[in-house]
Amino acid sequence: MDKKSIIISACLLGINCRYDGKNCKTEFLNIYKSNYHLIPVWPEQLGGLPTPREPSEIQNGDGFNVLNNKTKILNRKNFDVTKNFIKGAEEVLKICKVLNIKIAFLKDKSPSCGVTKIYNKGKLVDGVGATTALLLKNDIKVYGVWRKII
Repeated sequence: MDKKSIIISACLLGINCRYDGKNCKTEFLNIYKSNYHLIPVWPEQLGGLPTPREPSEIQNGDGFNVLNNKTKILNRKNFDVTKNFIKGAEEVLKICKVLNIKIAFLKDKSPSCGVTKIYNKGKLVDGVGATTALLLKNDIKVYGVWRKII
């Protein structure tokens, strides 16, 4: 039987691609290795941002508002990085479409990958990131992983 592929936030697999140049490796995802091909993605880099980079937050609203041009994503220096986050989300969606991927495990609390929580003005609030919003709009199931387990 051929294994199906699932998208995973690269930082969860130990790739140093977070804004601070670190990762959030978790062994939790190892349970999927025997049944799925794990495809790492890092939307911010796919959108043209470097690692490390200034931390960014969605300003008012969430990723759906970003996609609908109703809010922006600004980094800590107030530089608008919305286009980078949208481009990164679109690239992740392309990967999903090319590989017929229907499931993603993403790093919660991120302006890209947040699944249940994101930061807004320094506070953790309910909401989704830009990549999560785009995947959900395209019928891809997205699950959040937020705890660093190892």
